[in-house]
Amino acid sequence: MGDPAATFARDPLTGLAGSAEALAWLECAPEPDFLQAMLIGLHRFRSVNIAYGSAGGDLALAEIARRIRDFAVEELGPAAIVARIGGGEFLVACNGALPRERWQWLAEALGRTVGRALPVHGDVLHLLPRIALLRRGPGESGGRMIDRLDQALGKLEQQPGRRVMWADGSHRSRGRSAARLEADLIGAMARDEIGLVFQPQYSVNNGALAGAEVLARWDHPQLGRIGAETLFAIAERGDHIAQLSSHIVLRALAADVSWKGRLPLSINITAEDLAADDFAASFERKLAKTAFPPAMVTLEVTEQSLIGDFVRSAETLRAIAALGVRIALDDFGTGYANFRTLKALPIDTLKLDASLVGDVDSDPRDRAILKAIVAMARALGQKIVVEGIERESQLAVLAEEGCDVFQGFLRSGPVSADAIGEML
Repeated sequence: MGDPAATFARDPLTGLAGSAEALAWLECAPEPDFLQAMLIGLHRFRSVNIAYGSAGGDLALAEIARRIRDFAVEELGPAAIVARIGGGEFLVACNGALPRERWQWLAEALGRTVGRALPVHGDVLHLLPRIALLRRGPGESGGRMIDRLDQALGKLEQQPGRRVMWADGSHRSRGRSAARLEADLIGAMARDEIGLVFQPQYSVNNGALAGAEVLARWDHPQLGRIGAETLFAIAERGDHIAQLSSHIVLRALAADVSWKGRLPLSINITAEDLAADDFAASFERKLAKTAFPPAMVTLEVTEQSLIGDFVRSAETLRAIAALGVRIALDDFGTGYANFRTLKALPIDTLKLDASLVGDVDSDPRDRAILKAIVAMARALGQKIVVEGIERESQLAVLAEEGCDVFQGFLRSGPVSADAIGEML
């Protein structure tokens, strides 16, 4: 199908597609294909603007847009579009054969992602969305789909406590219950069925393979491939996040691959990891058990995971760093990290979010921001890794500004362990 982005302006606040582009995308989807959509609404978002002003509201919307975009990239890939329809409403649509049950689970997982703690001007908000779902009917236009989603979202807002609803009025999809899916996940961990893929990272200077980020995947026998965001949403329901994270970390360190210990490995950790009293000791035991060299490991921590208890998180990260492990601050530029954060934590690497460099090759302001961040990182002795690079022109700017490492679809999406070996 065509590229509507070539003719429609992006939403200026979030950088997402706007309503006109979203409508064109829906209209262009081939009729025989599956097409499902969800409309995410932030109930009473106006109260945020009243409490914190339009600037505070804009910060919140930009962060929520980033969460939705990252979720869609992780779970749906290039078959999806993410758009801001207006105000606090966002559309996610996917042109692919997904079971109705999986579409609902994706919506529930996305609701948790959007509803995570959101710092605004010193306060911490939890903006819980309502989400309307549908699958396109025979001959249904894009405009009719959006109308039906909007009507369903309006009904949802009149029903306290209800968060997800299909446009046909049903509350849940038929099929696996939440408890059944949680049980599936526990069994999958016990049987070592949670798989790993690796996002290659490359040197900006010479294009050589410089590292790999570990990403979890679960090939569910009925629901198909489930990405990390949905995996952790399922785990959260049953209070299994720490168990899942520990399982992924151990699998990554113990992986029987030809390049083990030869290539730096980046592993994401959670707020639950940082809150655990014994996380540093447990991680040290995993390193010893797997004989993985600490200097070849980077633990990636997001600003969001630090919100709950910053002092404890800092202590845990210092204990980890004392083992010789590197620490990266992930999604830098999208949250609220300040100089206190950078000073208090033993950070080796700033990992810049894709939204920060999306227009760095065309917008002088974005380039000026990148230049300032690189200068700050150099002054603090930190390395710069940049996510989401898709164009050679972006890469050229990174090289000119002195960034160290990049990742993104310009070179490769996530690949298998064997593919990493072949790259080496």
